Amino acid sequence: MQTPTIAEIERATELVRTVMLPTPQYTWPLLNKRAGAEVWVKHENHSPVGAFKLRGAMLYMDWLKQNHPAVTGVIAATRGNHGQGVALAATRLGLTSTIVVPHGNSREKNQAMQSLGGELIEHGDDFQAALEYARELAESRGLHMIPSFHPLLVLGTATYAYELFSTAPALDAVYVPIGMGSSICGVVSVRNALGAKTKIIGVVAEAAPAYALSFREKQPVSHAANSRLADGLSCRVPVPEALDLILANVDHIVTVSEEEIAAAMRVYYQDTHNIAEGAAAAGLAGLLKEREALKDKRAGVVLTGGNVDREIFLSALSQA
Repeated sequence: MQTPTIAEIERATELVRTVMLPTPQYTWPLLNKRAGAEVWVKHENHSPVGAFKLRGAMLYMDWLKQNHPAVTGVIAATRGNHGQGVALAATRLGLTSTIVVPHGNSREKNQAMQSLGGELIEHGDDFQAALEYARELAESRGLHMIPSFHPLLVLGTATYAYELFSTAPALDAVYVPIGMGSSICGVVSVRNALGAKTKIIGVVAEAAPAYALSFREKQPVSHAANSRLADGLSCRVPVPEALDLILANVDHIVTVSEEEIAAAMRVYYQDTHNIAEGAAAAGLAGLLKEREALKDKRAGVVLTGGNVDREIFLSALSQA
């Protein structure tokens, strides 16, 4: 996959600005003390859908309207944040949206997708099953299937990475959660385009280790994905294009447990008073797991979203 140039990222940013302002990147004293490093948090939880996914969805939908004007409806599979971005972007551009989620998906994310104009369909026991069913529905209903990984979605994530790299001081490392791969590929794209020396480090859930296994084996390795806390990282089948970019550019991948993710959710709340969903807290969990290697360095971490069901968040807080 060819990564975007700075000029392409800047043009994409202009379109993203029609729906959202830049999200902040802050360094928090309590978090710095805990980590033993200067930590810059990219707050994608402050977007209009509470996560970074709106950026790529807007770019994709704009491309679709310009290049396929006959399309009137789209469909996507998701665990929640991608679906919210798709639903909002589709509604703004006058398209219908159908969102397929697995059974047992986040109740509050489901409600949010419906409130943004999406038709919600539940199918299957995990994301992959929902994805395969969405493809079937796209064919039978004549809907345009929006993929979960695509160069335009990567370009969308690159817009947040560009904000981070352009605003924060030079970073020694950045920790990025890996779901389907668009987020970390966007960060890699900007690092490379700017010629920065920052190490990019991926983070996966122990209960969804497909990308970590694939990184080790240097080829796609499928694995069951059933993280309760980090549903946004529950990838069973890695995307080959994403893996190629990760293998060529990511320093290493950290695997974090459910307990470490819950602890990072608590840390975000205690040290910054921000709410992080499990997938979004995984990046910080990875950073804290490697704090000894980061002593007196400057690191970035992406808080990719704050969309967590109330009872799950309260459970994570009460585990301390």
